[in-house]
Amino acid sequence: MQDEISSERAAEAPQGPRGDVRRDGPPRGGRRPQRGRPRHDRPKKNDVSGWVVLDKGVGITSTQAVAVVKRLFNAKKAGHAGTLDPLASGILPIALGEATKTVPFVMDGRKAYRFEVTWGVETDTDDAEGRPVETSENRPTREAIEAALPAFVGEIEQVPPRYSAIKIQGERAYDLARDGEVVELVARAVRIDHLSVIEHHGDRTVIAAECGKGTYVRALARDLGRVLGCYGHVSALRRTRVGPFEEATACSVAALEESTEMHLHAVETALDEIPSVAVSRDMGLRLMRGQPVILRGHDAPLGGKAYATCGGVLVAVGDVERGELVPHRVFHLGGTAPQKN
Repeated sequence: MQDEISSERAAEAPQGPRGDVRRDGPPRGGRRPQRGRPRHDRPKKNDVSGWVVLDKGVGITSTQAVAVVKRLFNAKKAGHAGTLDPLASGILPIALGEATKTVPFVMDGRKAYRFEVTWGVETDTDDAEGRPVETSENRPTREAIEAALPAFVGEIEQVPPRYSAIKIQGERAYDLARDGEVVELVARAVRIDHLSVIEHHGDRTVIAAECGKGTYVRALARDLGRVLGCYGHVSALRRTRVGPFEEATACSVAALEESTEMHLHAVETALDEIPSVAVSRDMGLRLMRGQPVILRGHDAPLGGKAYATCGGVLVAVGDVERGELVPHRVFHLGGTAPQKN
């Protein structure tokens, strides 16, 4: 399920007499006073690398969640693999250090959700935060919902929500929608592998979904409501899996505050769906210089993507071509990251 984080427009900088940006402060040649703590007194950032499977709570953006985890680990670099709406909870994989190089592999993985649809109202955002645009007194039965779900399984065409992060001529769709412009989004091909009704209570239904990259659960609820002739919107959403990361390995912010080390997973956890190969020290050094190596042995992958380890430490990930592993990403982990069990 895609998500979009609200962005605030920056205030315009004051203009000088020639139209250039005027910078307040001391005259040219003067020394600008230091702000805050002197640089030499600031705590040194840690070279920490690995994955944190955060169970994000409702009311916090993905960007804010990353900032919290980065602060708790005092990490130099951090990022996430797939944003999650502020109103949604669940799995938000956060990469630290060298793990940020494996984010694309997690982003391309399958995702699972559990979401609640409230029937009778369609909103302009397709969720509970939006303004009602269509209403109906009709309410679907559980049998009618289950009969409609198969039409949304497989490769389908889906029009993203008006309030989405998709760019239209360089502008985010949600920015255009908030400015009152009419947003016309083109249908895109997405894949939904599974849909099932978990609970049904009159005007609310809880549905489980498994889908691929680019699928909008909000759009699914909207389209399902239209097919059933009753309209609908997402009123609650929880992501239960992203690629190899599941609820069983997730932790809350409170748990991280008690202990960070026990919740840090190996960088190569993100690469669970591709084969691995152990290489010698000399081969590992070649890979880390960006040079290909010849793979030998009956267990060596014949093609596709693979990652290499040396002494149990991840050194590179790339493509196997004509018996060679051609590195596309190299890693400098040493002893800074946990090893996979």
